[in-house]
Parts: sequence; C-alpha cells; structure tokens
Amino acid sequence: MLEQVLAFGRSLVRRKMVDLSSLEDSKLCRCLGTVDLIALGVGSTLGAGVYVLAGEVAKGDSGPSIVISFLIAALASVMAGLCYAEFGARVPKTGSAYLYSYVTVGEIWAFITGWNLILSYVIGTSSVARAWSGTFDEMIGGHIEIFCKTYFSMNSPGLAQYPDFFAVCLILLLSGLLSFGVKESAWVNKVFTSVNVLVLLFVIISGFVKGDMHNWEITEESLINVTLVRRNLSVTANMSSDYGVGGFMPYGFSGTLAGAATCFYAFVGFDCIATTGEEVKNPQRAIPIGIVVSLTVCFLAYFGVSAALTLMMPYYLLDEKSPLPMAFEYVGWSPAKYVVAVGSLCALSTSLLGAMFPLPRILFAMARDGILFKFMSKVSKRQSPVAATMAAGTTAAIMAFLFDLKALVDMMSIGTLLAYSLVAVCVLILRYQPDGALERRTDPSERDNLSSEERGESDLTESESHLNMLKGGASTLQTVLHPPMSPSEHSSSVVNISISVIVLLVCMVSYLTTYHKDSIIGVEAWIMVLLSMCLLIFSGCVFMIWRQPQTSKTVSFMVPLLPFLPILSIFVNIYLMVQLSGDTWVRFSVWMAVGFLIYFGYGIWHSMERQRLLQGSVNSSLSRQEHKSSRVKQTAWRRNGKVR
Repeated sequence: MLEQVLAFGRSLVRRKMVDLSSLEDSKLCRCLGTVDLIALGVGSTLGAGVYVLAGEVAKGDSGPSIVISFLIAALASVMAGLCYAEFGARVPKTGSAYLYSYVTVGEIWAFITGWNLILSYVIGTSSVARAWSGTFDEMIGGHIEIFCKTYFSMNSPGLAQYPDFFAVCLILLLSGLLSFGVKESAWVNKVFTSVNVLVLLFVIISGFVKGDMHNWEITEESLINVTLVRRNLSVTANMSSDYGVGGFMPYGFSGTLAGAATCFYAFVGFDCIATTGEEVKNPQRAIPIGIVVSLTVCFLAYFGVSAALTLMMPYYLLDEKSPLPMAFEYVGWSPAKYVVAVGSLCALSTSLLGAMFPLPRILFAMARDGILFKFMSKVSKRQSPVAATMAAGTTAAIMAFLFDLKALVDMMSIGTLLAYSLVAVCVLILRYQPDGALERRTDPSERDNLSSEERGESDLTESESHLNMLKGGASTLQTVLHPPMSPSEHSSSVVNISISVIVLLVCMVSYLTTYHKDSIIGVEAWIMVLLSMCLLIFSGCVFMIWRQPQTSKTVSFMVPLLPFLPILSIFVNIYLMVQLSGDTWVRFSVWMAVGFLIYFGYGIWHSMERQRLLQGSVNSSLSRQEHKSSRVKQTAWRRNGKVR
C-alpha cells in the first residue's frame, strides 16, 4: 500500500526531460524573427487599455502621478518578464510557463499552470472580441445592439443581454487566419500594431503640444471650489475636496500605489512571446530580446499617453470611458477623435490576436505531452497546430456568443499571476541545480549496468531526496553554513526548501496585510509579533539561498540580481492574487475541479513521460533477461567444454 502511494506521488512530480541537442526538431514552422516577436508582444500588451485605463486611474486613484504608477507597474512586470526571458533562452520550446513548470517542478504543477493559462486566454479572447464588437457598434450608432436586443434578447441570469454574432464571426475569422499559418498571422499583426503605435505617437505629440503644466500643479483651493459647484453647496468651512489635495500626487503616495496595482494588468500579454519557441528562427536570442524590448516599448507608450492626457486637461475632468476623445475636444481638436477611434480598433485587433495566438500553442504542447487529448496535437501541412486552433476558436466563440464575461474577467488575473509566480520560482530552482539537471536522463542501457540498489536510488524523486537530506541533519547544516563551490544535490535541496518556506510566508503576510489592516494600524501585539517572525524567517531563507552556489552553465540571457528579483516578483504576484474577491476564488475552484477530473481521469495515464518511463522499464527488463540468458548459455558452453 505504501509503495503504491509513493509511486502515485512520484507520478505527480515527474519532470519532463528536454533534449537540448535537438532543439531545431519541431513539427511547427520556424519562420518568425525578432521583429515579429516584438510586434506580437507590443500588440498583445498595448491593447485598448491604453485608450481607457489612463483616464480611469488618473481620475480615481493617482491624478498626474499616474506616470509614476505606470513606472512602478512596469518595474513589477519587468521582473516577471526577465524570468520568462531567461527560460526562453534555456528552454526554447512551445509551452511558455506550462513547459517551464514541467521541466522544473513536475507534472501536476505544469498541468495546473497550463489549465489556468487556457482559462486566461479563452476569457481574454472572448472578452476582447465582445469589446471589439461593442466599439465598432458604437461608432456606427449602436444599430447592431438595437437589432439583437429586439429579435434575440436573452434574459437568463449569467448570460449576456443578447448573443453577439459579430464577436463570433471575428473569432472564427481569426481562427481561420491562425490555422492558415503563423507567418501570415504575424504579418497582419505587424500591420495593426504599426497603425496603433503611430496613433499613440500622434496622441503623445499632440498632448505635449497642447498641454499645460498648470494641470500638474492644481491647488487644493481650486479643487474645493469644483467640489462645491458639483455638490451645489455654498459653505466652504471644514470642506474637503472630492479630488484629493492637488499637486502632482493629489491622492498621496498610497493613491499612486493603488493606481500601480491597477496599471500592472496593463502589461499582461508579453508572455505570448514565450509560446513561440518552436516557430522562431533563433529562439534563444530572439525570445529574450522580444520580451524585454516589447515591455520597454509598452512602458514608453503608457507613460507618454498618460502624461499627455493629464497635461491636456485637469485630471478631475477626465472621462473614465473615453478620455482621449474628450481631451481632444477640450483642447479644440475634435476631429482627432476619429484618429483615436481607428487606433482603438487596431489595438483591439492586436489584443484579440495576442489573446488567441498562444492558446492553441498551449493546447498543442499539453496534448503532445499526453496530458490533454491527443487529437489537439495534430499539425496541418503548413505546419500550424490546426486542431488546437479550431478547438480554441470554437470554445472562445461559444463563450463570446452566450455569456456575460464581466464577472469572469478577474479569473484571467489568477491564471496570469499564478504563471508569473511559478516561472519566478522555476528560475530560482533551475539556477541553483547541479549542471545538466535540466536535460539529465538515465539511458536504459546505462540502467542495465546499475545494481538494484543504484536503480532504486536513481528513481528517487526530488521530494524523496529532500526527505533523505533532512534525515541527514549534519550534512544539511554543513551545506547551509559552508556551501560547496559548485551546485550539488544538497545545496539545491536547501534552495528548494527555502523557496517553499518563502512562498508560504509571502501568502501569510499578504493575507494579514490585506484582511487585518486595522490591527496593523492599531499596532496590536499579536499581529506585530507574527509579522516580525515572518520577516525574520523570510530574511533567513533569502540569506540561505543567496549563500548557495549557482550553476556555471550560461545562456544568452540571465536574470540579474539573483535571488532578489525573482523573490520580489513572487511577492508582488501573490499579493495581487490575494486582493481578488472571494467569488473569483470560488469560480477558480470550480474550474480547477474540472481540470483535475481531466488530469486524473486521462492525463496522468497518457502522459508521454509515463510512457517513456514504462518503456524504459520494459527495455531494462528485456535487457536483463537477455543478459541472464547469455550467462546461462555461457555457463552451459563451459560445462560442455569441460565434459569433452
């Protein structure tokens, strides 16, 4: 019984072994260059939010200091981007965070990551398609909405007010384009991204030409006067403004940080670059460059647009739904709103492509590894994952057709933030593993020469090796106090255990600082003691990781300031996950329950890693039988020779 439980545990944490000597072998077409990846990352990240988000955050949270909010959000996103960039250089294969988790922390975590990425991309595709449809309908006078509400009205709870036929057509058209070939899709994306960037350049230049620095220096008295007028009041005694205290940070630094938390999601999307590992000509160089450059371009665009917007008109007058057209009307350039409308449609188009593009690649990678249904790993004659593309397109089209997605959009954040956190954890684990751990594989022929004890030892999982290490307390203490010059099994185990403790502490601190703010403000003894203990243990774990030796194997891009940047990225991502509502976590639990039914009912039994291990066992058994048979023959031959 115990042996069966251990075998089941081993199957959950079995890791995918990547043959780094045959990275060029791929069923997909290698036709993308560095410029294609930059355009894909910029198009996916720099979506319609740049036309809306700046006004919403500036008016309600940050004021003119929204430029600082975007800077903080960009730095937090860059930390995740650097982790993706290093993995893109180390493991340039299709699968993004799913693959990175599979080769580092095991199959069950890889499935959880991939399953949540599927959720994120499906909801993202459906919601952007409905937004595209709504924006276009608004431009032509709302005729589509009036027609559909008149003849196809749906009043059921959870469903949309009307089925969105236009969004369905958009998704199916895009699915056809992606099925036709990645090269053609990349060309279309570059065209729309170029138009979007040109429109944003026009907005930025116009803002600085027509802007007024006085809008960054508004006094509190003028804001109080505005508040009196809007409330229809005449008494000014003890009156406070509804729009902060004026100046560059009208809502204080806390408002700037609150704005940064919202702005963080504006940088989500660059991870789609990491799914193109088998379609890029020089992935180990192009993927890191694509991620870093696209994030830089997006930050400059967000920074420039938010600065231009708050310079053109006072932040408290901004329209939350369509700030740019209103800003141009305010400065007397009303016709410019048509340019903005074209840019917003192009931005929505690239966002739609950016949400749809990685989804089939995740499905393809999971199906190829056997943990999702095998038919989705089929590739067309043009070397495109056609089955996965059509399955993804059909699912997203049904979602866009029927459902009100506003309540589900927050679920996208869980999948994305979980992926960011796991990639940061994986970078830490991989950098402190012994050289060659990523591609290490015991060949069946080598296993034949091992004794039964050695074979049993080679089959130990990482978790079991940690357990054995803990039993040997003296060697553990020796590793912590006097680390070896190069990574060893003991030093990597110290790192892995420290990372696990850090993740638990970050979850605890995030929960306490989110749901017990009053106790912290009141300086209650219990919470201060608890936070102090967490900080002490956290610092100790970080110090232990920092003391351990790193792998000597270098790649074209490596995360700087290890281990501090990945740990900071983990903290930011987990903290943002804790901020999500309880309803979102309930929906997330339902989605995960469905995923575990698929994994434990199908994936765990059809996994290619399981098949490889079984095949290795069969080959080993046959080899031993042949070896035994040959020894029997030799013995018999010797006996016959002696008889003669």
